[in-house]
Amino acid sequence: MSTINRVALGSQGLEVPVEGLGCMGMTAGVNGMSVYGEADETESLATLHQALELGVNLLDTADLYGPMLNERLIGRAIAGRRQEVILATKFGFEVDDNENWTGQLNGHPAYARKCIERSLRNLKTDYIDLYYLHRHDPNVPIEDTIGEMSRFVAEGKVRYLGVSETPVDILRRAHAVHPLTALQTEYSLFDRGVEEKGTLQAARDLGIGFVAYSPLGRGFLSGDIKSPDDFEASDSRRFFPRYQGENFYKNLELVEKLKTLAEGKGVTAAQLALAWVLAQDVVAIPGTKRRKYLEQNVAAASITLSQQELTELEAIMPVGSSVGEAYPAGL
Repeated sequence: MSTINRVALGSQGLEVPVEGLGCMGMTAGVNGMSVYGEADETESLATLHQALELGVNLLDTADLYGPMLNERLIGRAIAGRRQEVILATKFGFEVDDNENWTGQLNGHPAYARKCIERSLRNLKTDYIDLYYLHRHDPNVPIEDTIGEMSRFVAEGKVRYLGVSETPVDILRRAHAVHPLTALQTEYSLFDRGVEEKGTLQAARDLGIGFVAYSPLGRGFLSGDIKSPDDFEASDSRRFFPRYQGENFYKNLELVEKLKTLAEGKGVTAAQLALAWVLAQDVVAIPGTKRRKYLEQNVAAASITLSQQELTELEAIMPVGSSVGEAYPAGL
């Protein structure tokens, strides 16, 4: 069993490994589109089991992934091992009764109620450890959505609440309704928007834990992707502005500098990038569907960066250095 460090996430009592596992890529993405290429269910299940053996027991999913397929995969993987797992899932992107994303957000209390029951069935459990609002629905007051989610806690269906990609003003309003345990937002050397917008500091001021998703820049910081053509035809990254055209090659220049620094330290670029995120005193949930990369990511949690190395990384990839929007229009 790994000795991966465990930390308090937020100030409500939840303890988690400093590194969890993002599970999105283990199944089809949204409405059939693959995420980071095609997945192999056998290898995905083996990766989930290996994660638990390594102490990486914070598993992160959402009803949107698949939709529903990802939650069901995890439900199968943790059968008979529920007590070993810290289970996190999300709702808020509207998924209809035919299990298709409608392209809309839905934060209505009645929809939230529908989602929690659906996720509990998918995951084959009677409670979820950490339940996130995936995105705030601007047509529904955040107080209404979080108010309903707080009832899930009172009913024992959920232990702790979180929000994802939430602006500071909405974060404060949500936290005032029910104490939040986690804010999950993209954060990496490649995307430091939470620093620019003050979101990371606001979470800390409120005692809300911060969970960094895509800490490897959606795999781009690994240095393994040399051309847009390296993405499989069905890979959703083809549609993200950061990985298109001239943006791709400008961002690749940053990665090459990262690789050079990593080689000097005797680690991979991905491990160095992940170690930087962990050095910011946040929890990271790098996603992978293969045991090989899981083990490499876990090893990164043991890397200590000197102040000089942190300064060098800051010089290579300062705030605002990457180009291109994080998401296509509509996401």
